[in-house]
Amino acid sequence: MGARKRNSAEIRKAEKKATCIAKLNNCPTSPRKMRLVTDLIRGKNVEQALNILKFSTKEASNRLEKLLVSAISNWKNKNEGKRIEDSNLYVKEVFVDCGRMLKRLRPAPQGRAYRVRKRSNHITIILDSINEQQVEQNIQ
Repeated sequence: MGARKRNSAEIRKAEKKATCIAKLNNCPTSPRKMRLVTDLIRGKNVEQALNILKFSTKEASNRLEKLLVSAISNWKNKNEGKRIEDSNLYVKEVFVDCGRMLKRLRPAPQGRAYRVRKRSNHITIILDSINEQQVEQNIQ
């Protein structure tokens, strides 16, 4: 491996150390309802996102709150000795993908059957820490 390739690999590795990921697969909520809640916390500070999810009336916010707490604990395991308050963690990305769909039949008039699709989704949260330079740019 050349020096240039090694240097760029080390830079990517250092950037990955600041981020952490948490995933929830096959959550039994429709993706459309979950996206309404994820849009509320995208780009927010971690403490602010937890408060939003805690006081939200949507049923999907409970699962998303648990996932956010899991992502925070993943960050703690990755960065031992650092404090969350000092690192300025924020929700960098949140996205919801369609999961498996359970197909059921429901009786309909005149001997027919209607198809009921019970949807599920996959949620991914990526947390990142803001540098002091980025904080100053966001303020301006």
